[in-house]
Amino acid sequence: VHDVVAQLAGLEGLDEPAKVIGKSVRDVVPAGPVKDALSGVWLGHALHPLLTDLPIGSYTSAVLLDWLGGRDGEPAADRLIGLGILFTLPTAATGMTEWADSEAGDPAVRRVGLIHAALNVGATLLFGASLASRRRGARGSGKLLALAGAGVLGASGHLGGHLSYAEGVGVDQTAFEEPPEDWTPALRDAELPEGESRFAEVGGVGVLVARHQGAVYALSNRCSHRGGPLDEGELHDGCVTCPLHKSTFRLEDGSVVRGPSAYPQPRWETRVRDGVIELKGA
Repeated sequence: VHDVVAQLAGLEGLDEPAKVIGKSVRDVVPAGPVKDALSGVWLGHALHPLLTDLPIGSYTSAVLLDWLGGRDGEPAADRLIGLGILFTLPTAATGMTEWADSEAGDPAVRRVGLIHAALNVGATLLFGASLASRRRGARGSGKLLALAGAGVLGASGHLGGHLSYAEGVGVDQTAFEEPPEDWTPALRDAELPEGESRFAEVGGVGVLVARHQGAVYALSNRCSHRGGPLDEGELHDGCVTCPLHKSTFRLEDGSVVRGPSAYPQPRWETRVRDGVIELKGA
């Protein structure tokens, strides 16, 4: 199965249409409150994986009722398919915004994500055709169409899992950092002017060190959203904005001021000792 996914990730012919779609999504849903809501900033967790349970659960339950529920289960199966189609709309919206942020810098994510979306469209069309058949009284055809839709949905789900677990889409990019537990020299205090930031590597982890209103702050440099370099971002009003997707974090505690990152930025303890800025994990 991994070989099959690797082959899909190598389909360069998908790049041009995927780039057009990705740019269109970013243009339609720019940085702001709507994008934050779709990204799960309010939830503190990527929203798309949570919503996928709704259409998958509805469709799976409908197929089970089709084949195990008898006549008594038929009305419920029909309603569940209708609900699954409705649930697909917000689920697709959250997935597309997450993918559009990730595809620009990662060809594998771009290609596999486009196939994942196409399979989801195919599954939705099959379930829609199933519902239409049921309403015409062709329940046998409707059951077979729903079963086919479930098969396509399963293939799509595998690719969705690959995007999350193998490609890291929608996960906290700082999850595996291991900051040192002891105070560690980072840079000389004189090298950090007021209102500016510097990059330092401490214990093998990249750190953004900034001075704001006389105080020294430090955050992990790798943006929790898609790994952008915060030291190349903009400092303003006690915050730093990632140069890739404009996630904004407060220097004082790493909290999210503006998404699309749904995860706070890890904060480091700071102190100045003998003219040297020292850091350790908070």
